[in-house]
Amino acid sequence: MGVVVFIIVALWMGKNFGLLHPLMIGVAIGFMAIASIAYRSMTGGYAKDFKAKIITPLIGAIDPHLLYNPDFMVSQHLFERSDLFKHSIDRYSGNDYVKGTIDGVPLEFSDVLAEYQTRDSKGRTQWHTLFRGLFLVAEFNKHFKSKTLILPDLAEKTFGNLIGGWLQSMNISRGKVIQLDDPLFEKHFVVYGNDPIEARYILTHSMMKRIVEFQKKVSHPLFISFVHNHIHVGIGTGKDLFEPAVFTSLLDYKQAMEYVNTLQNTIGLVEELKLNEKLWSKE
Repeated sequence: MGVVVFIIVALWMGKNFGLLHPLMIGVAIGFMAIASIAYRSMTGGYAKDFKAKIITPLIGAIDPHLLYNPDFMVSQHLFERSDLFKHSIDRYSGNDYVKGTIDGVPLEFSDVLAEYQTRDSKGRTQWHTLFRGLFLVAEFNKHFKSKTLILPDLAEKTFGNLIGGWLQSMNISRGKVIQLDDPLFEKHFVVYGNDPIEARYILTHSMMKRIVEFQKKVSHPLFISFVHNHIHVGIGTGKDLFEPAVFTSLLDYKQAMEYVNTLQNTIGLVEELKLNEKLWSKE
């Protein structure tokens, strides 16, 4: 922080008192570069130590069969297979990968950052975030042939039922809007699919209730798809969940509980959606 203040003061003095010398500019840039390198070094070591001593034991305590790799991620293939985000991806990264089984259900999840690029009128590249958050894939115990997408109902929240519903129906790239008889669920989500009967078979009243309850717990945009006998879940946190706050004590109760709750909510998704209930068998 002191380096930043020094740079600001130096540039202000140069502008107001005629001291903006090339040498001063060079010194300021040099300080910024050194500070950036030092910060990355400090945060990198701190995060690595934090994950080894805090996150790894926490995951092991939840289930000893879960494997954790802080440097790996859910593959881009699985992310794209979910069909939750239609835009092409130009840059894909992630970390904090967990894989294993919960109650016999195979699953994997990680933090994911998917981006795409555009160019402005001057040809300059601009990067845009398509999705940033936690992404989970689990094998669904129901057999289905169609595709069902559950997305945040932003249109109706923004424009109301009439206009919002019309905008939803115009999103033909998603398939048909499927109307369900659960007002609370439809207040939060819009459902697209190519087989209304199968979509309603998947989204039973109890399933919709559990999804709404999970949405309230995570308090972030929730994206769910049922494709190829798998459930794909994106929680748009907008940040890297397992990165610690530098210079903040790990003994701070609120911060420690945030990490614990994040892990519990993620792993608990299997139980929330009752993925281990064999409601009907695969073909």
